[in-house]
Amino acid sequence: MWLFRRKGPSGFGYPNTAEDVTHGIDGTGLTAIVTGASSGIGSETARVLAMRGVHVVMGVRNMAAGQDVKETILKENSSAKVDVMELDLSSMASVRKFASEFKSSDLPLNLLINNAGVMACPFMLSHDNIEMQFATNHLGHFLLTQLLLDTMKNTAQESSVEGKIVNVSSEGHRFAYKEGIRFDKINDQSEYNQIWAYGQSKLANILHANELTRRLKEDGVQITANSLHPGSIITNLLRHHSIIGGLSYTIGRLVLKNVQQGASTTCYVALHPEVKGVSGEYFMDNNVSTPNSQALDTELAKKLWDFTMNLIQQ
Repeated sequence: MWLFRRKGPSGFGYPNTAEDVTHGIDGTGLTAIVTGASSGIGSETARVLAMRGVHVVMGVRNMAAGQDVKETILKENSSAKVDVMELDLSSMASVRKFASEFKSSDLPLNLLINNAGVMACPFMLSHDNIEMQFATNHLGHFLLTQLLLDTMKNTAQESSVEGKIVNVSSEGHRFAYKEGIRFDKINDQSEYNQIWAYGQSKLANILHANELTRRLKEDGVQITANSLHPGSIITNLLRHHSIIGGLSYTIGRLVLKNVQQGASTTCYVALHPEVKGVSGEYFMDNNVSTPNSQALDTELAKKLWDFTMNLIQQ
């Protein structure tokens, strides 16, 4: 139960909220993109970043829901800077359109929060005929990051402020297929498992951040890339599992995080000065943690990078 969890070296722990970990931090002058910001921890991340003065661009699939979140933020803080843009991570065309429109705005980009995701859905293919969880959770965010990387590099160089890429992963990465990433069976419906496919996509989030870190360091770029587990949270991600979802809502308020707590590690990694210069790490409960051995496999990370680059160039 979270009430009994201790604080870690950062001074924060399991029960802290996004407001707690960003208290006293001024994000004025920063611009962030938050994907999946129309609900759950994405909307809370957007709200708290805006509260701290960050100009937040919400990338959302449901524009009506996104506008509702924006209005709620503005009611709480009339001076908040919030924009809503359409983004469907399961469609490479949508990702390219979003990136093009963002770059046309001439806004800087300091923070890229790759938050959106789907969890344990039945087998289905994306707009680009890729298994939906891999497409949405990994492929779409990989492409988005690639398309916006030059903008982030320019912003970091011109402002002398470190850029940050934050991949919201999950402890679910420990429950991927035994080989980690099924490169030759990404779309194999006959052996599809909802939980393992989710784990595969979340493992990919960590591998992506780690390989990105290696490449950014080689280039001498002032941008970090980290991944994190937000915690077990009461959100609509469990909508595809009626029994598990029902149990989580029944007993979850005693043992699971709420969205305010769930968004804390994302906001901590994005804004807290203690994380400056830290890259290629995996965070949990607002502290550095250790993922499984597959997530630390540099050769697997390089192979996934090449595999994904091939997919986005098709």
